[in-house]
Amino acid sequence: MDKNEQLSRRGFVAGSAAAGTVAALAGTVPAFAKGKKKAADGKVRARAAFDASGELKPFEFERRPMGDDDIVIDIKFASVCHSDIHQERGDWGPQQYPQVPGHEIVGIVSAVGRNVTTFKVGDRAGVGCMVDSCMDCPSCDHGEEHYCQKGKTLFTYGYPDEREATGITQGGYSSRIVVRDHFAVHIPDHISLQEAAPLLCAGITTYSPIMQANFDVGDKVGVVGIGGLGHLAVKLAVAKGAEVVAFTTSPSKVADIESWGAKAVVVDGPEALGPHRATLDWVISTIPVKYDVAAYASVVKPHGTFTQVGMPDGFSLTVNAIALSMSRVKFNASLIGGIPETQEVVHFCADNRVVPDIQLITADEITAAWVKVQNKEARYRYVIDAATF
Repeated sequence: MDKNEQLSRRGFVAGSAAAGTVAALAGTVPAFAKGKKKAADGKVRARAAFDASGELKPFEFERRPMGDDDIVIDIKFASVCHSDIHQERGDWGPQQYPQVPGHEIVGIVSAVGRNVTTFKVGDRAGVGCMVDSCMDCPSCDHGEEHYCQKGKTLFTYGYPDEREATGITQGGYSSRIVVRDHFAVHIPDHISLQEAAPLLCAGITTYSPIMQANFDVGDKVGVVGIGGLGHLAVKLAVAKGAEVVAFTTSPSKVADIESWGAKAVVVDGPEALGPHRATLDWVISTIPVKYDVAAYASVVKPHGTFTQVGMPDGFSLTVNAIALSMSRVKFNASLIGGIPETQEVVHFCADNRVVPDIQLITADEITAAWVKVQNKEARYRYVIDAATF
């Protein structure tokens, strides 16, 4: 992998601009003529949050007109991320409603702008957590669009966009999306669209820090929290040659985790962590709520690294400084990767059959699915059939 691709392996601090949260840096339609600027025919069907209750309701709205550098994607599937729930419930700050969540999006290209050369009508395409950036700062030039130094990263939903009739970006729980071509990735034919959808957030969120960790085959890697992100972290780490130890609070998940190739599964609690103290080379935590970080970090060998990717309420964690210092573990955090690395993980997973465990649902089942995600009942990623919007 070349230097530019390596540069894309950093996290970003996501913001909900509609919430005033500050980022770290600030149905199928007929294909229409290439280059012709017009709104997609008819209104987009969607499910949206209208308040912080966690209930999703039917919503129709107009997407922005297609520009010269845009493509239109008829969405086939969109999967449910815990981030959708956090944001729409206001856990990360007040929101502007109605708001359509969803940043794990796959479908078929139905139109392309006059400047587009990388996609054509009929291509399989996906969209993840962002839909635009400045594209001319050093970060954007080096595949780190999520870390735009001009603060122009445009996240997929809930972010101010004057081109949109609703005033904010609207996400993938919908029948169609308009996106700048650079921010879409190709979905290869040897992975199903429904399996590819979770890779656009859960996949890249775990793949990027795994690649950054640069562990050797046979190294002992821990995965804490086995949900939508965690189950992919286990599969990816196993595929990269690690000996994986998984930590879960759900005994019912043990057989699944073992079937993915984990060497050991710890049904954890404070008393369960002791035997694993200072035994692992690297650990990734996907826990999306506040927890005892130092206790889990203690399972890493001295001078090893503990990486946080789950985002709790208010984006904040409490760390016991003396406990962390006693373990001599390096703590960091990571989120998604840039577009080149997102394309990379999609191809890696397709080529190596590293696919998420999914449950297909209809649009009417989203609200119930959100409750199940919060209750740790998902196995392991809910994927919405967009034909039901």
